[in-house]
Amino acid sequence: MVSNGPPLPLAVRVESVRIAGHAQPISLRVYVPDSPNAAVPVVLYLPGGGFVRGSADCADTAARAIAAATPAVVIAVGYSLAPRFPFPVPLEDGYLAGLWAQANAGGYGGDARSMGIAGHDAGGSLAAGISAMARDRKDLMLQAQALIAPLLDPSMTRLADAARLSGADLSANECAMAYRAYLPDVLQQLHPYVAPLESRRLHGLPPTLIVSAAHDLCHIEAEAYAARLSAAGVPTETTRYAGTSHQSIATHAGALAEVASFFARRLQTVPAGPRRAPRTSHPQKHASQE
Repeated sequence: MVSNGPPLPLAVRVESVRIAGHAQPISLRVYVPDSPNAAVPVVLYLPGGGFVRGSADCADTAARAIAAATPAVVIAVGYSLAPRFPFPVPLEDGYLAGLWAQANAGGYGGDARSMGIAGHDAGGSLAAGISAMARDRKDLMLQAQALIAPLLDPSMTRLADAARLSGADLSANECAMAYRAYLPDVLQQLHPYVAPLESRRLHGLPPTLIVSAAHDLCHIEAEAYAARLSAAGVPTETTRYAGTSHQSIATHAGALAEVASFFARRLQTVPAGPRRAPRTSHPQKHASQE
């Protein structure tokens, strides 16, 4: 009997890797779907934690779901955390992880020519910044980005009214503390890699999916960014999920399925030859571009 339904998610194996970061070594977790007959896309995933918490391990639910359902090789990034490592260190860590993925994806059955990036919360901010850095530096090729309840507005002028928002699990005070830790210099709050809503250069960014949560103080800024991207000519999709909050959207089954579907549509691959053993490279560090 032939099934007309969507393909079942693939089994996923996980490997841990440690690479040179911008200021210290960083940890990666590589999620490899069981897809032996064809190369699959590659997705870099930046977990949340308000810039001050989180690790590659915290991305497990999202990374595993995206790897299995897209399918794709997903690389979760344990970037350095503020306040010890403020801007631009976490961004540069993510960028170095992207260069590592580009150089090493083939050893895991991934096609580095079909790479996307995703992130939640602070990781969504980093993913948006890395996409702009890749456009400007031109040595990391990203074909799509998915931002899940991203933090995009250090000015905090677009937060929803908490008094009218039930079930919120992120407060304005928590947002302020996160931005103070990540951006100790107030002038950094206008940098286009951390405040994309203030940037006048949105053209040339990859096709974008923005996932917002109805019970999230930050859903207005996420949706405003979607509108700005669309106005700049960037193919953009956005969905707001009812009954979800800032934190819960990161593991929301429907949202993760949408992210996987987005990458499956946007990332194109070519047939792969035999898999090679993974290798590790150490990309050169980059200074932050102003």
